Amino acid sequence: MRIQSIETYPIAVPLHTPFKTALRTVTVAESIYVKVIGEDGTEGWGEAPPTVVITGESLTSIDHTIKKIITPVLIGKDITYREDLFEKLQGCCIGNTSAKAAVDIALHDLLGKIYQLPLYQLLGGSKSELETDYTVSVNDPEEMAEDAARYVSNGFKVLKVKVGKDTIEKDIERIQNIHKRVGEGVRIRLDANQGWSPKEAIYAIRKMEDHHLPIELVEQPVHAQNIEGMKQVTDHTYTPIMGDESVFGPTDARRILETRSADLINIKLMKSGGIHRAVKINHLAEAYGVECMVGSMIETKLGITAAAHFAASQNNVTRVDFDAPLMLTDDPIHGGVQYDKSMLTFSKGFGLGIVNVNTEQTVKI
Repeated sequence: MRIQSIETYPIAVPLHTPFKTALRTVTVAESIYVKVIGEDGTEGWGEAPPTVVITGESLTSIDHTIKKIITPVLIGKDITYREDLFEKLQGCCIGNTSAKAAVDIALHDLLGKIYQLPLYQLLGGSKSELETDYTVSVNDPEEMAEDAARYVSNGFKVLKVKVGKDTIEKDIERIQNIHKRVGEGVRIRLDANQGWSPKEAIYAIRKMEDHHLPIELVEQPVHAQNIEGMKQVTDHTYTPIMGDESVFGPTDARRILETRSADLINIKLMKSGGIHRAVKINHLAEAYGVECMVGSMIETKLGITAAAHFAASQNNVTRVDFDAPLMLTDDPIHGGVQYDKSMLTFSKGFGLGIVNVNTEQTVKI
């Protein structure tokens, strides 16, 4: 089947509570939805949120890249020649990983429909359900403790806590307050979003270890480009360190893995450029004996469904961070993954299992 056309739809969905990290505050989830249409009318859907502070992309740049750069390269191509198709997609321009990811996701959705399989089964079929954490935005320690207690009462057993915005002492106070409120049965993952220097990270993590705080891992403690600094943190702490913003593609992953600069890797489709390269990153990490988590940006259920299908297809993916749709005031997607508190399950439909996409929330760009 050949690709007949590619369409884009800018959308916006408000969050019910601001999402705050060391890098940014988000109140509205903006995205570009992408529809790839085959010559027989079959549709595949994808999504790309703009995350300027991480990927450098805006709504305008994503839309432009898809319409003016990616579309001319892919129109008329046979979708069943998968390797050639995805290599052409990745090679059509430098960077623009979210724009590429949206089209990659739509192509994978289309492939699942062509071969009449749910995407996670087409990709490997490792597991049929996933457990997500829930993110505690960075705020005052008492407010974060209250938020954490509410999420636990709502059925979440793993919390991802944002830190790295101000002082180390304030971060330690945040974790202590949260731990006191939620008790021993809750796992805590920290995400500094590049907010610490190597020395600050080592000091902070060792302090938390001395206080016997139940920290499962620390995500991206130092600047994304400071691989030596991240290795320094990894070598001088007991708590597992996860690379996130430091890892966009397989080349980044190989550098981290060869130097043992992190204990874990967080794969995000919007950083990797889509599922095709995400699979390569995971296989590379697996060869080095390093487990992966699959995370996301602030995405709607469309993008999260794609990430969940990838995560569920791979044995080496042992953790997921898919709470973004639960932060939104509306769901433009019918079908896709289904939430039962912290658990995600898959619909029986082919591809992503999406039944209908509401594009009425289209915005001007």
